[in-house]
Amino acid sequence: MFDFILTREQLAFREEVREFVRWVPRQLILDMDKDEVKFPKEFLQEAGRRNLLGCRYPKEWGGRGLDWVTTGMVLEEIGTLSYELACVFGVGAELVCDAILRHGTDEQKERYVKPLLRGELFAAEGLTEPRGGSDFFGATSRAEDRGDHFLLNGQKRFIVGGHGADYFLLYARTNFDPAAKPQHAITAFLVDRGPGVETKYLYRLMGGRGGGTARVVFQDVKVPKANVVGRVDGGEEIFNTMMVPERLGTAIMTLGPARVALDIATRYTARRKAFGRTISSFQGVSFQVAEAAMLLDAARSLGYTTCRAIDAGVPTDRARRLISESKRFITEACQKVVHNSMQVVGGIGYTNVFPLERIFRDVRLATIWTGTSEVMSMIVAHEWYREAGKAGTGSTARDYETDAEEAFAEDEKIYE
Repeated sequence: MFDFILTREQLAFREEVREFVRWVPRQLILDMDKDEVKFPKEFLQEAGRRNLLGCRYPKEWGGRGLDWVTTGMVLEEIGTLSYELACVFGVGAELVCDAILRHGTDEQKERYVKPLLRGELFAAEGLTEPRGGSDFFGATSRAEDRGDHFLLNGQKRFIVGGHGADYFLLYARTNFDPAAKPQHAITAFLVDRGPGVETKYLYRLMGGRGGGTARVVFQDVKVPKANVVGRVDGGEEIFNTMMVPERLGTAIMTLGPARVALDIATRYTARRKAFGRTISSFQGVSFQVAEAAMLLDAARSLGYTTCRAIDAGVPTDRARRLISESKRFITEACQKVVHNSMQVVGGIGYTNVFPLERIFRDVRLATIWTGTSEVMSMIVAHEWYREAGKAGTGSTARDYETDAEEAFAEDEKIYE
């Protein structure tokens, strides 16, 4: 952790978070990984009791009025427990609450946000459908206007918390004109678990177990019009703002398990002996640890720089690029950190004597969910070229292209 970027108040709050981390029972982590715990309600209830959920939200709605840097610190610390506990921690308090507080009504905030941040209700987000992953706006779930309510039909898959959630932030098509742009045909709803809402399938996952990841079916569900988040056909607005906590949160929480993996590897290699020496003295080992430390520091630097950028209110285009860069670089770097950590520990790291094998399985998800690395690269490229285009208009910067001997050989600069 970078202590030097945190204020005295943030450091004190970190001690609260670390006290909570120490409180979490070891058996909970083990039972989640064995799928004996389907959804860790007690974990979220205790986090709510300690007022740790949604710390960046206004105090009037149950938060602490803090910032994104503090949120990043919290997510990193929670991630040291397990990647899945960080996912469960963030989905309700950082994603669903964010959408309601940014776009919802005071009635929705009172009914859904306050009890969630107290740990009394649990929420999940429904994005992915069986026929689409990255193609979010190709959603086929339908919500038909029936006067005083919408009638919802469809299904969502890979919902973290789908097993234990009391309500869902869910997107469905509400404009059925074939000529309508998909981005202008989706609406966000708050859907209570009740008649017509059924957890149909609980996934057996490679890692990230115990978070109730499920496929949920919605059949003839009556959704009151008061539960529309934002405006009808305005789901794109909610989706775009949610990509900030969705992708930045996913990135920065990955630092936690990677940090633990490197710590285990460091302690092991400093004690383990071979050929009469501790193996940390061999370059084949120490260089891999050095690379992991470098990647972890670089990933953390990008993550907290992006948090500071969001807190400073950077323009949307640049924020979107920084967030996408963070999501790709941090998650891939952390996977490499875990890889190196397991490699230097050797065969014993491949067993369940150490938690490295669980961490290895868990963090594999990081480059897939909430936007794959490939989608992040697509966004980065798009925003980079757009920023470059803007920078070229009326720029007062030096024209560096002219700093070459034959810079004005126009016939040599051929673009078509």
